Amino acid sequence: MNDEQTADVMAPVSDVAPLLQCENLVKRFGDNTVVQDLSFAIKPGECLGIIGPNGAGKTTTIRMCLGLTPPDAGHIGYTSVHGQALRMPQDALAIKSELGVVSQMDTLDPDFTCEENIWVYGSYFGLSSAELRMRTPGLLDFAVLSQKAKARPGELSGGMKRRLSLARALVNNPRLLVLDEPTTGLDPQARHLMWERLQQLLQVGKSILLTTHFMDEAERLCDRLLVIDHGRKLAEGTPRELIAQHIEPEVVEVYGPGAQQLITAPIRSRADRAELVGDTVFFYTHHAASLLLELARQPSLRTLHRPANLEDLFLKLTGRQIREGA
Repeated sequence: MNDEQTADVMAPVSDVAPLLQCENLVKRFGDNTVVQDLSFAIKPGECLGIIGPNGAGKTTTIRMCLGLTPPDAGHIGYTSVHGQALRMPQDALAIKSELGVVSQMDTLDPDFTCEENIWVYGSYFGLSSAELRMRTPGLLDFAVLSQKAKARPGELSGGMKRRLSLARALVNNPRLLVLDEPTTGLDPQARHLMWERLQQLLQVGKSILLTTHFMDEAERLCDRLLVIDHGRKLAEGTPRELIAQHIEPEVVEVYGPGAQQLITAPIRSRADRAELVGDTVFFYTHHAASLLLELARQPSLRTLHRPANLEDLFLKLTGRQIREGA
C-alpha cells in the first residue's frame, strides 16, 4: 500500500480505554456449560490470543463477542471510535460496524472475483461504489493479490484465500479484527506471510483477538495470552510471563533405546520434574548441566536440550490427552 491507501484502510487508533471488555461470561448448551465465568479485555493496538484444546470454548467465546451466540450470563462491552460505551447484543449493529472477522471456514463467494468479493462485503457496511473502488486496490496489494483481482476463489491457493479473507475483513477499516484460527491448513510460507501482514496491522494500531492451535503463532503475534479449558480461564499474561510462572526454564528431551527406563532411574533426581510421553522422557529443570553430563555417558540415548516454550506451558496446563475432534 502507498501512504494514502494505508491511511485510508489501516488508520491508527489512539484510544486508551479497552476496545472490548468481557466480564463473567457464561454459556450453556443444555446441561453442558461450555464457557464458565470468563473475563478478559483487549486494548487498542494489542493482540490477545485465546489458546486451549479442542472443546475448550474458544469458538463459542468468539461467537459471543461477535453477537452470534448470546451469553447466558455476563456482559460484553465495546468502546466505539467516538468513545461511546456499547454493549452486546443491544448495540450489535454499531459494534459490528467497527469489527473485521476472519472465520475458521472459507466464506468467500465462489461466483465473484477477488475484487467483487471485497465490493459485495463492503456494501454491507454502507460503503459507496466509489469508496469501494478506491479502497480495493490497496487491500489487494496488502494481501499480495493485485495480480489476482479478476480471479475467482476457486483459482486461488489456500494461502491466497486466507489473505483475501483478511483483505475483505479490512474493507470497513475495523478497529478490532477477530481471527478464528486464521492460518490452519496453510503451508509454512503462507503462514509466515499471513503473520507478516498481521504484524503490520498491529504496528498501525489495530487490535486483534486471535484463536490458534499453533504455539509458535501465539508467541510470535500475541502481546497477551488467555489459556482456557472446559470454558474456564487457567492463566493469563504475556507469553514470557506465563512460561516463567508455570514451567521450569530448561527442558531436556531424551529418546532412544533405554530412554523409558530413565523415568524411574536415579537420574530422575537431577531434574525438577519428568514426564514419559510415548518413548520420550521430558526432563524439566532449572539447571540442566549435571543432567546432560550424566546423559552423555549413555551414547545410545539421543537428547535435545532447549528452553521451555509455550507448547510446554500448554501441555502442562491442559494435559497431553487427545480430545474428541483433535
